[in-house]
Amino acid sequence: MRKLQALIYKDYLLLIRDKAGLCMMFLMPMLLVVIMTYLQDSTFNSIQETRIPLLLLNYDRDSLGVTIERQIEESNIFSVSRTINGHTAAGKDDLIQAVSRGDFMIGIVIPENATGKIRENVKQYVAGIFSGDDTALPADSVQVDIYLDPVTKTSFRNTLTSTLREYAARTESDFIFKEITMEVNKLSPIPIAGIHLSRNQVSIKEQYALSGRNKAIPNSVQHNIPAWSMFAIFFIAISLSGNIIKEREDGSFTRLQTMPCPYYLYLAGKIIVYLAVCLLQFTAIFLMGVRLFPLLGLPALTVAVQYAPLLLMAVCSALAAIGYGIAIGKIATSHQQASIFAAVSIVIMAAVGGIWIPVFVMPRPMQLLSAFSPLNWGLEGFYDLFIRDGNTLSILPECIASVVFAVGCVSVAIIYHQNRRQA
Repeated sequence: MRKLQALIYKDYLLLIRDKAGLCMMFLMPMLLVVIMTYLQDSTFNSIQETRIPLLLLNYDRDSLGVTIERQIEESNIFSVSRTINGHTAAGKDDLIQAVSRGDFMIGIVIPENATGKIRENVKQYVAGIFSGDDTALPADSVQVDIYLDPVTKTSFRNTLTSTLREYAARTESDFIFKEITMEVNKLSPIPIAGIHLSRNQVSIKEQYALSGRNKAIPNSVQHNIPAWSMFAIFFIAISLSGNIIKEREDGSFTRLQTMPCPYYLYLAGKIIVYLAVCLLQFTAIFLMGVRLFPLLGLPALTVAVQYAPLLLMAVCSALAAIGYGIAIGKIATSHQQASIFAAVSIVIMAAVGGIWIPVFVMPRPMQLLSAFSPLNWGLEGFYDLFIRDGNTLSILPECIASVVFAVGCVSVAIIYHQNRRQA
């Protein structure tokens, strides 16, 4: 027991003597969490609050064109312009150039005589009905051209086009019903009132599927705290592997072996010290989400879980990171090898594990690969607790996977150590 205490104290001294490394281990992940959360939250709010610049060329100047123009302006989503830098656009080509330059995100061109074409179609259709010909509405449709800035992201483009299609469908139905009423009244001896269909027949209510006692609404904080906590925890592998290599190079490890000091006891000391570091990291980020984020104008981290499963998930994730660092420190032959391999491999595991990109939007092969990332196990476990109203039983598979990964990494280090001694 005294040997273990001495080893723990030795690793503690190694940590606190590296002031710069200790600051980076704590401050860099906390700064990363603040920046990423603030960027995502402010981006979402800016999309809601800032109107999208739209250039509109309405060559119809009749009922349909005026109705489309009014619907777009009343949406409060678009900032509608009819000129380019104060000058009237000469035609469609000018609009295309303005949008391609990034002056406007969207350009809409309503063609000439659009109202006349629809009116003529309705007139033929109503006349056909009264004459006994129930053929469909004539196919001479009106095409409204929409041009998008080429740099617009695909997801945002789909949102914009679906919004515009909704307004177009609403305008089209209102206008056609109005024209049908007028044509019917011209031909029918008994006039009819205007045809109006209520848009409230089918309502859609969006809400999160929150079960049980969990009432925490998912937001940028609920997602970023678990994700970047995992990233911070795994980055201690760089410091841990570096310390192992440093002890091997300066002869400290050799002196420890001559005491004698069993290798498993040497590893136990490092596991205990770095487990405390990981838990301190997680606690600092956790408290930052609860206390600091509201002061920065960000949503507060809402905790609706018991602390026991939260601690269990943090410990298991920390053990996985520590085991990974021990394996790298034992196998690598220099600081450069350890730091480069640890940093790059952790970034890769984070990308594959869904830290940066949600797993469900990845290609199918990458989704299958993400199941082997230890960062994904911790992330899913924290999501179960923070968002899905999980408990100890629900995070058990992720905890077991993390511990098995840790045991596997430490076993690799022990086997490699024994083989080197025999060699």
